Amino acid sequence: MVSPSFRALTWKLLRDLWHLRGQMFSIVLVVATGVMTVLTMRGGYESLLRSQAAYYSQTRFPDLWSSLERAPRSVESELEEIPGVSAVATRVNYMARLDLPGLNVPGMGLFISVPDHGAPELGGIVILSGRLPGAASTDEVVISRVFADARGLVLGDSVRAILNGRARDLRVVGTAVSPEHSYSVPPGALYPDDERYGVFWMRRGVLGPLYDMEGAFNEVVLDLAPGADVDVVTARVDAVLDPYGGRGAFPRADQFSHLVLQGELDQNRVMGTVIPAVFLSVAAFLLHIVLSRLISTQRTQIGVLKAFGYTDREVGRHYLAMAAVASGLGTVLGAGAGVWLGGAYVRMYGTYFNFPALNYDFSVTLLATASLVTLGSAALGALQGARSAARLPPAEAMRPEPPPSFEPGPFERLGLGRVLPAAGRMILRSLERRPVRALLSALGVAFSVAILVMGMFMFDGVTFMMDLQFRLAQREDLQVAFREPLDVVVRHELARMDGVTTVELYRNEPARLRAGHREREVGLQGFPMGSRLRRIVVDEDDIRPLPAEGLVLSQILAERLDVEVGDTVDVEFLEGRRAEVLVPIAAVVEDFIGVSAILDRDALDRLAGGPRTASGALLAVHAEARDRLLERIEEAPAVASVQSPAMTLETFQAQLADSLFIAVGFLLGFAGLIAVAVIYNGARISLSERGRELASLRVLGFRRQEVAVLLLGEQAVVTLLAIPAGWVLGYLFSLSVVDSVRTETYRVALVISPRTYMISAVITVAAAVASGWIVRRRIDHMDLVAVLKTRE
Repeated sequence: MVSPSFRALTWKLLRDLWHLRGQMFSIVLVVATGVMTVLTMRGGYESLLRSQAAYYSQTRFPDLWSSLERAPRSVESELEEIPGVSAVATRVNYMARLDLPGLNVPGMGLFISVPDHGAPELGGIVILSGRLPGAASTDEVVISRVFADARGLVLGDSVRAILNGRARDLRVVGTAVSPEHSYSVPPGALYPDDERYGVFWMRRGVLGPLYDMEGAFNEVVLDLAPGADVDVVTARVDAVLDPYGGRGAFPRADQFSHLVLQGELDQNRVMGTVIPAVFLSVAAFLLHIVLSRLISTQRTQIGVLKAFGYTDREVGRHYLAMAAVASGLGTVLGAGAGVWLGGAYVRMYGTYFNFPALNYDFSVTLLATASLVTLGSAALGALQGARSAARLPPAEAMRPEPPPSFEPGPFERLGLGRVLPAAGRMILRSLERRPVRALLSALGVAFSVAILVMGMFMFDGVTFMMDLQFRLAQREDLQVAFREPLDVVVRHELARMDGVTTVELYRNEPARLRAGHREREVGLQGFPMGSRLRRIVVDEDDIRPLPAEGLVLSQILAERLDVEVGDTVDVEFLEGRRAEVLVPIAAVVEDFIGVSAILDRDALDRLAGGPRTASGALLAVHAEARDRLLERIEEAPAVASVQSPAMTLETFQAQLADSLFIAVGFLLGFAGLIAVAVIYNGARISLSERGRELASLRVLGFRRQEVAVLLLGEQAVVTLLAIPAGWVLGYLFSLSVVDSVRTETYRVALVISPRTYMISAVITVAAAVASGWIVRRRIDHMDLVAVLKTRE
């Protein structure tokens, strides 16, 4: 049986919710924002992690890789006998040029063998359409899905490839994905270029003989037994393959696609923890402040309820129900929006990483966590507001709350009041008499400004990185990579080509860097002293010369090796004579893409030993001769690939634009909601708190505009004071994001432009103006008699 008191409080709750619908709606939006952020970002990360694990399991993703010159298949048995190895698969793979229409640079394809019968058991692929090549076929291939999509290729189409100097027309019989190529990047490039680079799978009996690999292999992948020591197995594999030109085995952690994907997931884990934590904390703080202030305006009603015999517990339950309704509606709205946005967030990664499927998995645990945080904050805020009024005797609670102090505040005593007009003095006194309330209101607005800054600084950081990399550091027009190292006399042949104005040869050597027990496999890059086409750039005003001796390391690589300038590292070359030398660290620079170990090319020649060779060349060319030059280079059999930094930048910007706009738009939208909710609630609650005072002023002859200035002026002062504080908080938030997303794949530069600060201020001021306009309308329609009769 429902008691009359409970029924009466229920009707009062419904009336209050309707009467305060504006404030309740803004509170619902704050709660929804916090819940939505958690489900979208953290839920998206957990969904990606599960998709990765399922993908790796489905294809039996290897634990160890090694490439080599050539070894007979009989070596497989030696590898299988290594303790800790549970499975071995050998294969043939080669890079080949593709004759693709509509391109002004050569196309490239990575050709990988699959068993003559059946599918690969280790390092498998997922067929998305069609089938594997037929066992007896000599021209059938399976191609990577992204390449097929970018080129508009369908089953039955043909692709012309130059395999070991011979042109062959290959028929597409299937499309597939592989975790080894989930981030498919052409050699020498930084980012995918799916229109001109693809992965091709052919039967081993067809691909092997084309490269004199019949009964041989040049790549091996291994699966390790649980508990196997990766370092020990790696050393044993290297010992077996060294006589066959082994280039050094490397574990899954260093496999390129996995490295990029894992780096992205690690960043996503941090972003999916830090940003939702910030949003949820801000939402919880605002919810607590807003509800405590909102319910404190019902002081008179609480006094009446107590006078009629309602206990403190019944009054507390009533206001807890109000908080629960707002929190519950926000949770439902945030859950629905979070699942929808989470699906879009996960699918966005499918444009960069090649997965067979990416699905968003709803997490009840995340929803429960976010709901409990918001509900707890709402409950604390509601109880705090109700408890302060409930402690008073009913007769005192039913009287309007007296002003906290009639004495001049500190600013007024300093003489500030004498230089302000009457309205200004009233605003100043109101702020001075309730400094904690003003401070908390300003802090709420500052948080929304900070989130705006944190969202937009990513634009600034990426713009700075791209400008640094492609305008200041990489100044060549073309980067040519040779199929095999060539004698340095090739420079003269390139210089004689029509349209070439500058030629700079470079050399790449795979090496293992050791410092104590720490080691990293990297590609040592040798550029000529005084290079004009490739420079070491830290900042626009900080361009470092290449030292004559010693290594220049990326900051993050130096941190991984725990070395600094003046230390030495042991350099073990993984090809050629396999020399092992000690090299000093000449400089450590902060860069933002990948890891680099750079030194003078002549010094690299001396350290590596053997003949002086070049891995490729950097070219500066006349714009009008560029297309003709590309045609000539494409015909050269010694050329493996040609990269254009301008095209790389264009590809990167096209790929980044969508994801960055979505991510930043996501943050800006949430921050805008919080800004509107905070400022609007602050103004509406102030109107409720000061309604009697403002109505009295109207009766005394103040015009509507003058009364509005008193109320909204206070909100304006709070907002203007909050903006600089929000800038400082935004910088600190951005710094925490930068520190948390530093990986070997890329880093984000902490660059916040004045424009970002100004835009965050403009959005906040716009939210304040919009909220002020809504509140001004309520002031204009205020019923003076009704307001003077009651606190409401």
